Amino acid sequence: MKTIHIKSTSAHKMITDLQQHLGGEISSVNQESVLTLNNDLAVGTISGISVKKSITYIAFNVVFNQDLTLVNTILKSSPIYFTYCSEGHVEHSFSVEGKTNTLDAFQTAIIRSAETVNNVYHFKKDIPFNFSTIVVSTDDVSLEKNELNAKLNQIFSTPNPGEHFAYFGSYNLKISEKIKQLEAINQLGVVRRLLIESTVQTILALEIQQHTDDLEHANNQFGSLNKDEMEMIKDLSTFITNYPEKQYTLKYLSSKSGLSPSKLQEGFKLLHDRTVTDFIRNVRVETAENLIKTTDLNISEIVYTVGLTSRSYFSKIFKEKYNCSPKQYQDNQNTLAATA
Repeated sequence: MKTIHIKSTSAHKMITDLQQHLGGEISSVNQESVLTLNNDLAVGTISGISVKKSITYIAFNVVFNQDLTLVNTILKSSPIYFTYCSEGHVEHSFSVEGKTNTLDAFQTAIIRSAETVNNVYHFKKDIPFNFSTIVVSTDDVSLEKNELNAKLNQIFSTPNPGEHFAYFGSYNLKISEKIKQLEAINQLGVVRRLLIESTVQTILALEIQQHTDDLEHANNQFGSLNKDEMEMIKDLSTFITNYPEKQYTLKYLSSKSGLSPSKLQEGFKLLHDRTVTDFIRNVRVETAENLIKTTDLNISEIVYTVGLTSRSYFSKIFKEKYNCSPKQYQDNQNTLAATA
């Protein structure tokens, strides 16, 4: 087993510390650092970015070739770790020999140790990890200058300064989708920086909201869906997005997934805040909008391509979403292309 000590909440310093222990190569652009690993210790990437001076985002997309213990050494103060696991499962403890809690895939956790006590993450070998944490500094200088950090410091604390704060929440697929969006950002320069910052702050907001929701529904923390069923909802959503032209019914989706219609509806509401029908309709409209921008298909052909049969119905739902008719949208695209 390998043990690594990290003594900073700065993205670049954390990535540099990891490189000293794991090897690999670092690339750094605009306060974003990526450690690429392909050796006997690990394969994959570990990335970090300082969203603001006192907020850091660290993401592990990696397989370790031996058991690894990552120790976040607490120096001046005790930061707050807003943690999420998209793939695999991570063990957490306060101190190396402390009692461990498991963070499962699609689960949230908000962790803050008492001062001078380390935060420790335990990674098992040969398991693909997609694991991220937003580290919010709570040192006095940051709090004086940052109202958000001061508020978070107040919310996520315990009455006794010697106690730890540990919240392991319910499953949340919306955060997983946001992390996918973050990983898919391919723009460069200031645009990339702004997109990353806004997405990380959205993830932070979702984690805080999850904590609030769980407190309100403490007696039914995980709802009626288990982790495997939530993962099935996620896979089903991807299937519908990839094949919007299919004629979906609840009966067909229930048979394909093995989930009851009521669980399908519950899962889609949790992940997309939409019913199954609303999700399918929205996918078709968004696919159609992309086809109008990127192909020479006429409106009737696009209607058929996305699995609809009525052009008038398509025009109605398109206008509800984009505030103009498909024809107006297409004419505008053609005008832009002609003047480019």
